Amino acid sequence: MHEQNVVPRQPEIAAPHERPAGQVLDAHPSLVERPLRTLKSGDAFAVLDSYGDIGITPNTSEGLFCNDTRHLSRLQLFFEDKRPLILGSVIQDDNTALTVDLANPEIARSDGSTAIPRDAIAIERTKFLWNAVCYERIGLRNFDRVSHEFSLSLAFGADFCDLFEVRGMKRARRGETEAQIGSGAARYAYHGLDDRIRRTVLRFKPEPYHLSNELASFRFRLDPGERTSLLVTVACDLIDASKCEVPPDTSAPGVPPQDFAKAYQDARRDLRALTANIAKVGSSTALFTDLISRSTSDLYTLMTRGVDGLYPYAGIPWFSTMFGRDGIITAMMLLWADPAVARGVLLQLARAQAVISDPVADAQPGKILHERRSGEMANLGEVPFGFYYGSVDATPLFVMLAGQYFDRTGDLATIEQLWENIEAALLWCETFGDRDGDGFVEYFRETENGLANQGWKDSHDSISHADGSLARGPIALVEVQAYAYAAKRAGATMAGALGRMTRADQLAQQASILRERFDRAFWCEEIGSYALALDGDKRPCRVRSSNAGHALFGGIAFPERAARVAQTLMSEGSFSGWGIRTLNVGETRYNPMSYHNGSVWPHDNALIAMGFGAYGFKLEAARLFEAIFNVATHQEQQRLPELFCGFLRKARRGPTAYPVACSPQAWAAAAPFAMLAACLGLQLPAVANEIKLIDPVLPSFIDDVIIRGLTLGASQFDLRVHRHQSDVTINVLKRWNDSNAQVTMIKTK
Repeated sequence: MHEQNVVPRQPEIAAPHERPAGQVLDAHPSLVERPLRTLKSGDAFAVLDSYGDIGITPNTSEGLFCNDTRHLSRLQLFFEDKRPLILGSVIQDDNTALTVDLANPEIARSDGSTAIPRDAIAIERTKFLWNAVCYERIGLRNFDRVSHEFSLSLAFGADFCDLFEVRGMKRARRGETEAQIGSGAARYAYHGLDDRIRRTVLRFKPEPYHLSNELASFRFRLDPGERTSLLVTVACDLIDASKCEVPPDTSAPGVPPQDFAKAYQDARRDLRALTANIAKVGSSTALFTDLISRSTSDLYTLMTRGVDGLYPYAGIPWFSTMFGRDGIITAMMLLWADPAVARGVLLQLARAQAVISDPVADAQPGKILHERRSGEMANLGEVPFGFYYGSVDATPLFVMLAGQYFDRTGDLATIEQLWENIEAALLWCETFGDRDGDGFVEYFRETENGLANQGWKDSHDSISHADGSLARGPIALVEVQAYAYAAKRAGATMAGALGRMTRADQLAQQASILRERFDRAFWCEEIGSYALALDGDKRPCRVRSSNAGHALFGGIAFPERAARVAQTLMSEGSFSGWGIRTLNVGETRYNPMSYHNGSVWPHDNALIAMGFGAYGFKLEAARLFEAIFNVATHQEQQRLPELFCGFLRKARRGPTAYPVACSPQAWAAAAPFAMLAACLGLQLPAVANEIKLIDPVLPSFIDDVIIRGLTLGASQFDLRVHRHQSDVTINVLKRWNDSNAQVTMIKTK
C-alpha cells in the first residue's frame, strides 16, 4: 500500500558527507575483493556490487557512467533500514540484465519480539541499461502466512566524477552540482567547467511518501502470497550550454524513460540484432560451448553503434570507449566469424585519422587514433585523451586489418573508399614513424602528459634491457616491425587489386627489405628469440618476451627463426601452464603480479597462437588454447579477464587473478575465436571462393565443433569438425545461397 506523510527512518549506513571542492575519489585498490557486476548499453555502463547496489563501500569503481562521467555514485536498497540478505546474483546469459534475489532480514519490535521473520519477503531486483537509462524493477512477494507492512528506502547520490577522477587523479577545481526535488523525481545537474551540463534524473513508481535529494522512502503492505513492484529509472543526459541561446532549464525532466517491459524488450531485441550475422559456434563439449557463448555475449555487449557500423569498446570499467589498437585486434580475431565488425572499425578509425600535427595529442598526419574520451577532464585538456594518438602500433595495424578484411570479403568498394586513409597511414610509417630513416617504426612521446611507452605494453617500466634498465627512446618494438611488414604486404595486395601496380611493386619490395633488415637487427641467438625492442641508440633489448610471438603473427619471421621463437615461448620460463607470460621468468624485471612484466594476457596468447598456426605449429597453438580454456573454467561465468597473474600452474589450484583487470574486455572475449581458427588452420580467401582448413587439429578438450552460418561471399555453410584422437574430419552439414564455393581440408604434413 502507498502511504503518505510518514516520517522516514534513516538507513543504518549513513549518506556520505558532501565532498569539498577539489577533493577526489581514489580508485579502489582491488576489483576482486567483492564480486562486481557490469552492464553496458551504448555509451553508458554500470558497475554494481552483487546486491545490485552502488557505493556501499566508498571510493570504488562502482557507479552508473555515461560518456566518461559517473552520473550516479550511490544507490542502496534498505528493508526497514537494514540491508537485505543476498540469495543469488547473476548477469543473464546474454548480458542484458542483472538479476538479484534477496530476502528480508529479521525485523524486531521495540520489545524484542519478531515483527517480520527472516526470509518472509522475497525481493527480486532486475536491472538493465537502455538508451542512457538504468531501469530497475524491485519485485516483492510475501511468502509468510500473515500480512506484513514494511518500508523500503533507496539512498542515492550523484558526484559527477570524471572517469579519471574515479581512477584516482586529483583536480584543482570542479564544477558545481545542484539538486532539485519535485513531481516524484530527484534531479541533479552538474555545471561543468567545460560549459556542459550533465544531468541525472531519478524517477519512482509508485511515488515515495518521502523524497529528499539523497533518500526515497516507500511503504508497502502485502497479504500472504501477494506481490507488488517498485520501478526505478535513472536517466543520464548532457546539455552543451555553449550552444544554448538562453540558459538551459536544468529542472526540466528530460526525455521520459520508456515503460520497463517495453525497454527490456527493446534492449534484448537490439542485442539479438547485433549478433545476427556472426557465425554461431557450438560443441558437444558443454564447457567449450559455454565459453564461446559467454565470449559472444561479452563481445556484442561491448559493441557500440557508430555512423559507420559497429565498434567494440575496449572494456569495463576503465576502457569503455573507442580504442584504436583494441578495436583493430578484436576485429582481426573475430574476422572469420563476423567481418562486418572489421568494416565498422576501419571506417570509424578512418574518420578519426589525424590530419595535422598536434604534439599535445601525439598526433601527426596519417596516424590512427589511440583513444577517444568525452569527459570533462578530456574536454578541458586536463588529460590529453580527448582525441589521443599516442600508440605506435595502431597505424600499421589499421592497414593490416584492411588487408585481412579485403582477403576475407573481397569488398573492393570499401578498400577504394579507404585508400587515401591507407596511403596516409603507410606514409606515416615511412615518415613520422621513422624519423631517423633506418627503416624501423619507432615511438617517442611528444608531451610529458602522454604515454611513455606506446606499444600494447604501455606501462612505464615495460620496455627494458636485460639488466633491468629502462630503454630510452625513440624505441622500435619487435611487434611493431612485424605489423609494419604485414601492412606493406597488405598494401601491395590492395594496391594491385585497385590497379595501382607501380605502388604494389614498391610496397612489396619495401616489405622484403624490411624483413631482411629486421632479422639482422632483432635476432638474438643467445636468448633464442627476437629482442624486445631497439632503444634510441639502436641497442637491442635482449629480453625474452611474448612480444616476439607477434613476429610470427605478422609473418616477418623467417621459418627457421619461427621454430626457435616457438620453442622459447613454450619453455617453462615463458609458458606458465595457464598461458605464455609477457616476460620470461629469468628476466630481471620479471614479476608475475605486474601488469606487463610477467602476467598472462589471453589476447596476447591468441595472437601468438595465430602466429603458431600460420607457421604450422598447430600442436603448440592447441596447447595454448587448452591453457586459456582451463583459465576460463575457473572464472565466474567462464568470462576471460583482461589478464591474470603469471604464477606457475599448480595442481588443484586455479590461476591467480590480477586485482584491477577489466571484465569484460573485448580482445580477451575474442581470443577463443582466434585460437579456434588458428588450430583449424581456417582460411576464407574470397578471391578463391574457398573455405580452407590447413592441417587442422582440435585440442584435447574438444571432441567436435559445429559452426553454423559461416559466410563466404554469397554462400553460407554449416560445418562440423570432429576429432578422432589426433586426426580431424570435416563435414558440410548444410549449404545455401550457393555460389560454387568449396570447402577443402589440406594436409601438408
